[in-house]
Amino acid sequence: MSLEQKVMDDLKTAMLAKDEKSLRSLRAIKAALINLKTSEGYAGEIKEDDEIKLLQKLVKQRKESLEIYERQNRNDLAQKEKEEIEVIEKFLPKQMSKEELKEAIASIIQQAGATSQADMGKVMGAANKQLAGKADGKTIAAIVKEILAS
Repeated sequence: MSLEQKVMDDLKTAMLAKDEKSLRSLRAIKAALINLKTSEGYAGEIKEDDEIKLLQKLVKQRKESLEIYERQNRNDLAQKEKEEIEVIEKFLPKQMSKEELKEAIASIIQQAGATSQADMGKVMGAANKQLAGKADGKTIAAIVKEILAS
C-alpha cells in the first residue's frame, strides 16, 4: 500500500475520531505529497525512497521549529510540533539507535578506508546512501565526525 493510501485511510479514521493532532499532521503529509507529485520531474508516481525523504524533511522542519519554540518558551506551539513529529514518524521506517548507527558508520569508514576529517565527504556520501530512512543526516554527520576525530 502506498504512503498516500495509508495517509488517506488514517485521515478518514482521524476524522471519525475527531483526533485533531492526527488530522493536522496527516493533512500536512497529504499536502506535501500532492506538492511532490505535481512538481517537475514527477509523472504522478512517487518512489518509496522519495516518500521517505519527504517524511524525513517534514520531521526535520518540525524539529527545527520545536527548538525555536522551546527557546522562546512557547510551550503551546512546541507541544503541537511534538505531536506532529509523533504522527509523521509512524510512517517512517524504524530509526536506528545511536549504538547501531555507530557500528554501521564504523563499518562504512573501514570500507571507505577513511582515516581523517579530510575523508568526511567520502564517508558521508556512502553513509547517507546506506542509512537512508534509518537516521537523519545531522545525526549521521555528528557520529562520522566523532569517529574520524578519534
